Amino acid sequence: MSIELDATDLRIVAELQKNARLSNKEIAHRVGVAPSTSLERMRRLTASGVFQGFFADVRPDALGVGLQAMISVRLSMHVRGQIERFRDHVLSLPEVSALYHVAGANDFMVHVAVTGTDHLRNLVMQSFTSLPEVAHIETALIFEFTRKPVSPVVSE
Repeated sequence: MSIELDATDLRIVAELQKNARLSNKEIAHRVGVAPSTSLERMRRLTASGVFQGFFADVRPDALGVGLQAMISVRLSMHVRGQIERFRDHVLSLPEVSALYHVAGANDFMVHVAVTGTDHLRNLVMQSFTSLPEVAHIETALIFEFTRKPVSPVVSE
C-alpha cells in the first residue's frame, strides 16, 4: 500500500521516531498543527500501515544479553519451500532479533542476541549448522549497535 506523505506527515513521523511516547498534544505543538489535526493524521498514518508499531527500546544487558552477532547464511538450494522453512525456523528462535533476506553471496543475515560466546556457539551449532539446507555460515560479532530512524527518500 502506498500513501503520499506531505511535509506535516513527515514531521509527525520524525517526531514519533525520536520518541513514540509523545502525547498527541505535544506532537501537535512540535509540528505546528491543531491537536485534532495531529490525531487525525496519526490515525490515517496508522491505518495506512506507515506506522508498523510502537515499541520500547530496551538496553540489551538489562535483559541478560551480553553479546550480539550477525550470522550470514547461504542455503544449499534456492527453492521456495526450503527458503520458507528456514525463515520460519529462524524466526521461531528466541535469540533472533532480526532477519534479513538479502541478495549477494549470502541469502540471509540473522541478528542474534545471546548471553555470551558459549550461548552463541551452541546456537550456531544446534540451530544453523545442523540444518541440511544450510550450505555455509559466517558469524560476525557486533561491537556496537545504534538504531537510526528511517529518513524519507528524496527523489533527485
